[in-house]
Amino acid sequence: MTLIRVVSSVLLLVLMQSGALCARRFRGGRNPQPRRSPPPPTYRADRGDTTESFPLDFTAVEENMDNFMTQVKNLAQSLYPCSAQKLDYDMRLNFLENTSVTCNDGSPAGYYLKESRGSRRWLIFLEGGWYCFNKENCDSRYETMRRLMSSSKWPQTKTGTGILSPLPEENPHWWNANMVFVPYCSSDVWSGATAKTDQSGYAFMGSLIIQEVVKDLLKKGLENAKVLLLAGSSAGGTGVLLNVDRVAELLEGLGHTAIQVRGLSDSGWFLDNKQYHCTDCVDTTSCAPTETIKRGIKYWGGMVPERCKQAHEGEEWNCFFGYRVFPSIKSPVFVVQWLFDEAQLTVDNIQLTGQPVQEGQWRYIQNLGTELRNTLKDVPAMFAPACLSHEVITRNYWIDVQVKGTSLPRALHCWDRSLHDNRNNKAPPKGCPVHLIDSCPWPHCNPTCPTIRDQFTGQEMNVIQFLMHMGFDVQKMAQQQGMDPSKLLGMLSSGS
Repeated sequence: MTLIRVVSSVLLLVLMQSGALCARRFRGGRNPQPRRSPPPPTYRADRGDTTESFPLDFTAVEENMDNFMTQVKNLAQSLYPCSAQKLDYDMRLNFLENTSVTCNDGSPAGYYLKESRGSRRWLIFLEGGWYCFNKENCDSRYETMRRLMSSSKWPQTKTGTGILSPLPEENPHWWNANMVFVPYCSSDVWSGATAKTDQSGYAFMGSLIIQEVVKDLLKKGLENAKVLLLAGSSAGGTGVLLNVDRVAELLEGLGHTAIQVRGLSDSGWFLDNKQYHCTDCVDTTSCAPTETIKRGIKYWGGMVPERCKQAHEGEEWNCFFGYRVFPSIKSPVFVVQWLFDEAQLTVDNIQLTGQPVQEGQWRYIQNLGTELRNTLKDVPAMFAPACLSHEVITRNYWIDVQVKGTSLPRALHCWDRSLHDNRNNKAPPKGCPVHLIDSCPWPHCNPTCPTIRDQFTGQEMNVIQFLMHMGFDVQKMAQQQGMDPSKLLGMLSSGS
């Protein structure tokens, strides 16, 4: 508590000083007189620009983060209009020092970085974007989605959103971390370790790219980190499950044993279930999930965690499915998963193309939610809303979705606190849940789900419109729930 009081006092003093500075700076109207011999701003050492930096490290006060964050937000808001120049919020492109580790087409792999000099927390985000599993569909992918296979046209800067945002109002607990965005250009669910060959025509080096990114970042301040959060969405979310322990082992092997490695897997918890309609394995969307991975792991030279490999010897493809690989993972991992994931429904051949779904499809969709709940029940830290969507942690609405009254940023903050308390032999914080899963049985029964739009008209749909659009039978559903149909409609209308 003494530390918190000290920090609070310092922040209050800074706020008072910054307020006085603002008053002096703006009192003179449009052209206030410059002060003599102003103190030099803190500049980024690696570039010649003049972007002001206000490093703040709140790692040491994690156990009382709520009060601290309130003051930090106020500080950030008070400093922003006073900064002499526009704050640099962009992440900047860096190519890997090891040029032998490449994208699919042999172009250099890399990452985007926004440093936060005073922070000892690092967030490395793995981009998603499906995959390809043979020469034919990789050639097609190269023609239609080249940025996911080549770095030749990557922009020099990238602006972070969601958990990568530097704005406290959009990213309340991670805004001040060192942000790293790793573009997906290996098409292998971040698993490959194979150089380009004449036979395949492409390199598949996703797992090696992650390793090289970490090595490069050690020279840019990661060596002093306290926490490294490896996060990812979709294929990147699965990539987290496949690589989080490997990253921890890499850092340990290089002597950085004090860095706490954690994982955040968003929309990467796929099921190896039976498709609604079985079809020929032609491309990534028509092929059954198990068949895709069986073919892909051979084509990519895919690597899986050693402990999972031992558990599924000869059938290593099992390790690409969350509920099968999770028991073998040593590092703490937080799982974020929509119960009705659009990508899962796509590979299961449920096509929501604007036509009301048939009764068999409706049952399949409901059963999918049930199956996902069952696979997640033993995951200690998770957030699973009953929504029809895909990916969330880099969306600007990620702070709005709630499960049982708790938002995703709040749940992640509670998880941070619980890990901190466990390391210090403290009881977990009360009123701070980390295992959150919706219990309602159909898509978008959670009123905080993202907005759904009609695919043909573009019009927003409320819950009732969406369910009717899906072929929802009010009478039958009310009977299943043991209630009067009018009561059910009233609950849906009110967002209950």
